[in-house]
Amino acid sequence: MTAISTTLTKNKLPVMEHFYTLQGEGFHQGKAAYFVRLGGCDVGCVWCDVKESWDKDAHPLMQISDIIHSIKKATNQGIVVITGGEPLMHDLDELTSALQKEGFLTHIETSGAHPLSGNFDWVCLSPKKFKAPLEQVIKCANELKIVVFNKSDFEWAEFYASQVPSHCKLYLQPEWDKSALVTPMIIEYIKANPKWELSLQLHKYINVP
Repeated sequence: MTAISTTLTKNKLPVMEHFYTLQGEGFHQGKAAYFVRLGGCDVGCVWCDVKESWDKDAHPLMQISDIIHSIKKATNQGIVVITGGEPLMHDLDELTSALQKEGFLTHIETSGAHPLSGNFDWVCLSPKKFKAPLEQVIKCANELKIVVFNKSDFEWAEFYASQVPSHCKLYLQPEWDKSALVTPMIIEYIKANPKWELSLQLHKYINVP
């Protein structure tokens, strides 16, 4: 990227969509939250339900000041979740600084496959087998959310549970298309290993974004 193009895009991010809704997953499930979904992902989960987010060039660059303006039109308080795609493909320092200056709580949902940028009040780490998370992000996790696709994922979940901080919340979440099969398995696993909790995609059940 040339110096000129870097300057032009410095205060912009590729935004696929942004909306005010309820957090549907994990520790903050059911709370009002404004979501900013950034374009770009190189992790490539086969069961991803937002594959249209993968190509960052397919989404318009949005000024950070315009992102903040849109959020403040919807709400003047609470949680802003930066998600993707893989949001850590982008430098999030300016966005999170602007959000916190306005009094918002900054959350991120990430695979952890890229270096952590930005200042976050809550880091939800959802590691994927397709591209391993970095130790830097693992050590910052407030919440570990493992998407369970098959039985082997429980052993994989324990591997990362042993690496996150002791205060980190641990969640097992059924992959949506296989939920009928894996949810009973998750329930039995949690009963035998109560350090884990169940996360469901509440937003899909109540039909909100």
